[in-house]
Amino acid sequence: MSWLEIDGHHLRVRFTRAEHVLGLVRDQSVPLTSIESVALVRSWREARGVRVGLDLLGLRRIGTWRRKGHRQLVSLARGVPALRIGLRGEKYDELLISTPEVELLESCLSWRPSASAAES
Repeated sequence: MSWLEIDGHHLRVRFTRAEHVLGLVRDQSVPLTSIESVALVRSWREARGVRVGLDLLGLRRIGTWRRKGHRQLVSLARGVPALRIGLRGEKYDELLISTPEVELLESCLSWRPSASAAES
């Protein structure tokens, strides 16, 4: 299963080898200053649009979901809570990632540096 990690001033999304192949995705790294919002996801319906990747009938979703002017990097697993992370100025507009540590990551990302603090 994919995982999220905070490394210095970046949020990294890591995928297993199988997820790379089946979901047609690569590991991603985004600056914490690019994060606009963080929210708990309660429904798989958050992944909207045309899919490039894997969708196993309510078990697993991995890949890129696209709709006009919007791209989502998705890695959702049934029964595992997920975060929706809104981004600004990055390849993806949103990350939808299942992780057992949603509360911890949500609180850590709430303390991310602002863009003005990072420029100082």
